Amino acid sequence: MASGGNLSISLVFLFTLFSLVKGHEGIGSSGKYPIVVSTWPFVEAVRAAWKAVDKGFSAVDAVVEGCSACEELRCDGTVGPGGSPDENGETTLDALLMNGATMEVGAVAAMRYVKDGIKAARLVMQYTEHTMLVGDRASAFAISMGLPGPTNLSSSESMEKWTRWKENNCQPNFRKNVIPLDSCGPYQPKDNSMGLNNGICSEPKSMGIIESRTSLVGPHNHDTISMAVIDKMGHIAVGTSTNGATFKIPGRVGDGPIVGSSAYADDEVGACGATGDGDIMMRFLPCYQVVESMRQGMEPKLAAKDAMSRITRKFPDFMGAVVAIDKNGVHAGACHGWTFQYSVRSPDMDDVEVFTVLP
Repeated sequence: MASGGNLSISLVFLFTLFSLVKGHEGIGSSGKYPIVVSTWPFVEAVRAAWKAVDKGFSAVDAVVEGCSACEELRCDGTVGPGGSPDENGETTLDALLMNGATMEVGAVAAMRYVKDGIKAARLVMQYTEHTMLVGDRASAFAISMGLPGPTNLSSSESMEKWTRWKENNCQPNFRKNVIPLDSCGPYQPKDNSMGLNNGICSEPKSMGIIESRTSLVGPHNHDTISMAVIDKMGHIAVGTSTNGATFKIPGRVGDGPIVGSSAYADDEVGACGATGDGDIMMRFLPCYQVVESMRQGMEPKLAAKDAMSRITRKFPDFMGAVVAIDKNGVHAGACHGWTFQYSVRSPDMDDVEVFTVLP
């Protein structure tokens, strides 16, 4: 009997140790509803979503609550108004909302003058047959449907950042193969022909060989909030909100409002959220890939790693991450180029817990 007792104690100790190691590696399991998962340590946003879903609100409602909280808090200066100025010093917003039960999607992109990105995305989903509205027309629609505006989305902090960038000759920036007429443009193609006048097309770059983007992309200028919620009924929703890349070319839209890239959800399978270099990520639709891999039986950790590997094979300097959650509440993350953290709240937690994923 004594040896049996010692064996039981040893098994409990080993199981506890194994669970701690898994948590450090960015993998966990809830097995209970509801659950909230979000990119980055946006703890207050997760608390807001949890408060809603724990009271019985739908997954869609909870996602809107969580992302709205992040917009109001201006999480890391990359969500909501007052951050990430473009080349003209203006802040614009991208947002997405997806209902994994109905597969309905609403999104806004390059939206000006309206500070509530995720609520505008919800209006698109609720009151139109469209998936996305963009630019000034998205703003006009959101205001016509009751959101406050027009509002200046810049802040003293964003304008100060933009001023310093201008003083640094507008470097770094997202231009390539161009010559500025002065330090900050206007710009023209280097050959001024676009490869057309002489009948010669531009030569493609070798696969996987690209100019480094590490000076343009980092955890404090590309940290979109991408949130997934499973409600008490087992329904899943995802949402994203971001003010995009700092010093982007005006009119640029990243992966934030692109369904399947920044986020994706399907009640039958699970969900995914992404963050990072959106210009690269949207070419691979990593969250759609994650969900479809899980549909084929791949566990969340492997599905997340597989989605990252598909990108890094072509873009080895890429920086980004995904977090996956299956319909049973098992969650995991994968990243490349940086250390990634994501936040979780479930019934078996006293508060939000942050998981760390190493590249």
